Amino acid sequence: MSINATLFVQAIVFAILVWFTMKFVWPPITKALDERAQKIADGLAAADKAKSELSVANKRVEEELAKSRNESAVRLAEAERRGQTLIEEAKARATDEGSKIIAAAKVEAEQQTVKARETLREQVAALAVKGAEQILRKEVNASVHADLLGRLKTEL
Repeated sequence: MSINATLFVQAIVFAILVWFTMKFVWPPITKALDERAQKIADGLAAADKAKSELSVANKRVEEELAKSRNESAVRLAEAERRGQTLIEEAKARATDEGSKIIAAAKVEAEQQTVKARETLREQVAALAVKGAEQILRKEVNASVHADLLGRLKTEL
């Protein structure tokens, strides 16, 4: 065989190989590459979409956190005002109750003073009667002189 014939046969075999490759091998490979490229593009689009959604979600979370902080600050301020109000009310009640206790103690002291004066008057009256009895050296009847003793009590 001559080199030309061998070269010609090799060219035909190469052409058949190219045709076979382009007909049966190349389409599945290109199809797989196109599908892979589409998957990558879809993945990148989904990543971009998720990134934008994450950004929106982060903004929403920040807004909610700011809102929660403001609400908690308002609640704390309200609780503090309520606490101050309760303290003031308790102080007012304690002052009122203290005034009532002092007034009651004054009334009780006044009553005890009056009672002590009455007791002292009775004792002074009894001593005066005994003193008069000793001066007169005779017994004085207390029931007979009850009016005299009553006047003596009021004068003392």
